Amino acid sequence: MLAELTTLRLGGPAARVVTARTVDELVELVRAADAAGEPVLLVGGGSNLVLADEGWAGVVVLVRCAELRAAFWDFAEPRFSVTAEAGVTWDDLVAQSIANDWSGLAAMSGIPGSVGATPVQNVGAYGSEVSDTITGLRVLDRETGAIERWDPAQCGFGFRTSAFKHTDRYVVLDVTFGLTNSTDAPPVRYAEVARRLGIEPGAAAPSAAVRDVVLELRRSKGMVLDPDDHDTWSVGSFFVNPFVAPGDVPDGCPHWVVDDQVKLSAAWLIENAGFGKGYGLDHGRGTVAVSTKHTLALTNRGGATTAELLELARVIRTGVEDKFGIRLRPEAHLVGVQL
Repeated sequence: MLAELTTLRLGGPAARVVTARTVDELVELVRAADAAGEPVLLVGGGSNLVLADEGWAGVVVLVRCAELRAAFWDFAEPRFSVTAEAGVTWDDLVAQSIANDWSGLAAMSGIPGSVGATPVQNVGAYGSEVSDTITGLRVLDRETGAIERWDPAQCGFGFRTSAFKHTDRYVVLDVTFGLTNSTDAPPVRYAEVARRLGIEPGAAAPSAAVRDVVLELRRSKGMVLDPDDHDTWSVGSFFVNPFVAPGDVPDGCPHWVVDDQVKLSAAWLIENAGFGKGYGLDHGRGTVAVSTKHTLALTNRGGATTAELLELARVIRTGVEDKFGIRLRPEAHLVGVQL
């Protein structure tokens, strides 16, 4: 069952499951399935997938290629060029980067999933995004069958999006990061992280200390995976923080200026539309609910179905739109289903 491969523990059966333990195997398996006209579903950590109860009619390729290579890139700064294959567990890379004084990733500690998925979503947290450090990628173009090297400019990075997000044409094979040789993290941008570190926003702190604080914050929100904690049976943030015109910010809603646009807190919108922490547990649902720790996470409380989760998501989306005139869109990757 696909449910065993996702952090939501949801999803039906798969017609066929194969494992790619090297990049060459990943390329070969995808090319063979494409040549046979067989639908392909790539699964890394399964932390951003909402899969249909009916399952997947084609082949599921488990991305488990996990080689990591590092070399000096610029002796003047100095910097490291670190290349991670798509199946490397993201938080393992972050932990290893801190242990080796490769600075740049600490604020993204605790994000679940694998490296190959990070540029697709342009994942980020606490003031950092992977696009801040990515210097290149190798991708398989499924349309031409060619393996290509892409620079960051080709990737179309934006807030939680990229050129890869709304297409299955490209398979990320490995990602190269440019990381500074330092025990300190980049300047801390996120006010709450800075406060807990005892520094001003924009000041630096040791990467190990930043990691500790970020993991503490993520655990308090149910955003660090724990098989015994149903608040972590989720895809993390189900909805994307929306952007609005400057004059359309609801009274009291936390907001930030990003790339000359105003970004709102989706969690605030959800809570203030009447869907507080734990909503669903006391409204006759029981199997699915808003996390008791963070209103942006929709959770499987055990025994749920994808249909039930999506019904809850629709109720919340409608409630927010009715109250604030803002339509939330999913951050999660929906496979075989629609919201």
